[in-house]
Amino acid sequence: MKNVKVILREDVPNLGSAGEIVSVKPGYARNYLLPRGFAYEATEANLRQLEEEKRRAEQRARREYLEARRRAAALEDISLTFRVRAGEESKLFGSITAADIADRLNEQGLDFQVDRRDVMLEEPIKSLGVYSVPINLHSEVRPEIKVWVIKED
Repeated sequence: MKNVKVILREDVPNLGSAGEIVSVKPGYARNYLLPRGFAYEATEANLRQLEEEKRRAEQRARREYLEARRRAAALEDISLTFRVRAGEESKLFGSITAADIADRLNEQGLDFQVDRRDVMLEEPIKSLGVYSVPINLHSEVRPEIKVWVIKED
């Protein structure tokens, strides 16, 4: 019996990942993949639709990347200064968190909002100094901003 071609809707272990065109035995397709919605037939119309979806996804990814680059350029020259109370050996009373940095960035008059989850601060800042804090705008775009933590007079 001849294999049939199907387009996977989602990842199927030991077979392939979503969007892939795979060749399987007709019974496997008819009794398992198709009824459970894991795949659909690889007809000409479905193949054209798949190509169109891939093309749109690529365009969307490109737009998101370019937007992230534009935002990174806006963040490039920003440095934040936090005046804080500090005790012995430059230790802060309290700490500066990712949320504090995001809030301060959003007060800078940018044309976009920075979410606290995008501020890549491994742990809150607890001592005076200058820190480089990466901001995650896109998987390939992570500009760093300078955060100055100085003692309050």
